[in-house]
Amino acid sequence: MKIDLNEVPAAQVYHLMTQTVIPRPIAWVLTDSGEQNYNLAPFSYFSAVSSAPPLLMFSVGKKPTGEDKDTVVNAIKTKHMVIHISSAEQYPTVTQTAATLAHGESEVTAAKLDLSPIEGFPLPRLSDCAIAFACELYEIKQIGDVPQTLVFAKINSIYVNDEVTELDEKGRVKILANKVNPLSRLGAAEYAFMGEVISQARPK
Repeated sequence: MKIDLNEVPAAQVYHLMTQTVIPRPIAWVLTDSGEQNYNLAPFSYFSAVSSAPPLLMFSVGKKPTGEDKDTVVNAIKTKHMVIHISSAEQYPTVTQTAATLAHGESEVTAAKLDLSPIEGFPLPRLSDCAIAFACELYEIKQIGDVPQTLVFAKINSIYVNDEVTELDEKGRVKILANKVNPLSRLGAAEYAFMGEVISQARPK
C-alpha cells in the first residue's frame, strides 16, 4: 500500500503519522502560570536534539479555540520548565493531564500529584518520576499551516532516582531502562510499555 500524503486530509495525515512513527517517548512537561500554579501536560512529538548545548525539543499544537496551549504560554512567560519521563504505571494519570483545562487550573492539583523541590531551580519536579530534566527555554519556532510550536529546552540539570542507576565499567552512570519502565505513545488511544532490552555493539 502506498499512501500519498499530498492527497490525504490533514487530520488523516496526523492519524497516519502517529501510528507509523512508533513508539514515541513522552515529554511530561511541568510549567508555572504564576504564583506556583503548575500546569502539567504530555507531548509525544518529543526528542533529544543536541548535546552541546544539551537540548530537548517537543512540539505543541493549539487549543481547540486556536489559542496557544498553557505550556507554551507559561514557558515564554517564565522561561523555565521541567520535562519528566513517566513510567508505564502512570499511563492513566498521563492521559488525565492531557485534558484541556481553563488557563490557571492545575493538572497537578486535579490529579493529586506530589511535588519535590529541585535544588537551585525555581520549579519542582513530580516526586514519582524517576527522571526529570530541569530546563530553561532556549528557543521557540513556529512551523506548518496551523502552526505547531516547537519548544527547544536547554537542560540545566537532570534528576535521576538512584534506584534506576548503576555505574558501568568506565565509572559512568548507566540508566537501567527496565527499572525506569518508560511509557511510550502509539497511535490513537494506544500506549506501549517497556519490552525486552537487547545489547548490540556498533562496529568500529
